[in-house]
Amino acid sequence: MNTVLRGYLVLTRPANLPTAIADSIAGMTIAGLFGSVAANSFFEINTIFPCILLPLASVLLYAGGVVLNDVFDASLDAIERPERPIPSGVVAKKNAAIFGITLLALGVVSASLVGLLSGIIAAVLALAIVSYDAWSKNNATLGPLNMGFCRGLNLILGMSVFGMLTYWWYAVIPIVYIAAITLISRGEVHGNNKKHIIFAGVLYASVILGVISILFFNALHMVAAIPFLLFFAIMVYIPLIKAYQLNSPARIKKAVIAGVLSLILLDASLAVGFSSWWVGLAVVGLLPLSMALSKLFAVT
Repeated sequence: MNTVLRGYLVLTRPANLPTAIADSIAGMTIAGLFGSVAANSFFEINTIFPCILLPLASVLLYAGGVVLNDVFDASLDAIERPERPIPSGVVAKKNAAIFGITLLALGVVSASLVGLLSGIIAAVLALAIVSYDAWSKNNATLGPLNMGFCRGLNLILGMSVFGMLTYWWYAVIPIVYIAAITLISRGEVHGNNKKHIIFAGVLYASVILGVISILFFNALHMVAAIPFLLFFAIMVYIPLIKAYQLNSPARIKKAVIAGVLSLILLDASLAVGFSSWWVGLAVVGLLPLSMALSKLFAVT
């Protein structure tokens, strides 16, 4: 592969992009997509069109966000991660900035083609992404909350599939979860973040209990979602415990990667609860793709 082309791909974190698709599917499912749309009408243009555009918008917005993150971190990466595309000189900082802004703009346009509400949500998400990249990530409190807010908005973007918002407050689940991962990542370079790891473990538990509560009190498919939640818990807690036992940058990085990729399983559990087991399996199908890409491209 051409070195420059690979550099641009590395900037977009390809392994993370399936998690953005999972967010959209979970959001659309919560909105009632697979519950209210009959199988024989799913492929009608007014249904399938938004189901393509919203995941596409999520991917474009996520990719644009991580590209701009590297733009703003170029000076720091020159010291801590000189192999990254911008500090290594593979991709010029100016070109990367243009690339990131273009991806964000295309994401907003894609969402706007679905409807005004989706376009507004995408625009707010784009602003939240830039806010994190340029400013809030350097704040110990606002950074994790801002990052979580971005994921929450991504779920809400999927919920806008029918031009209205249902259960938008469920976005607190990804907000808390991503905040936990962001806390863990604080020690990815230097280690020594046991307090953050303990707090993240508590947040993980609250997320699992939150999903169970949502499904239980709404008389949804809680039992069908349990296997997905168990798989999720195993995926996130094993590397987290190992990172606590040996609080090294390498172990912490593995815990962060596991947390990011396991978002697919969290989304799958929500999708199952609001629809059927086969929808959850379809979402889980994104996990092998994400894991395969993580072998080729950096996740963090």
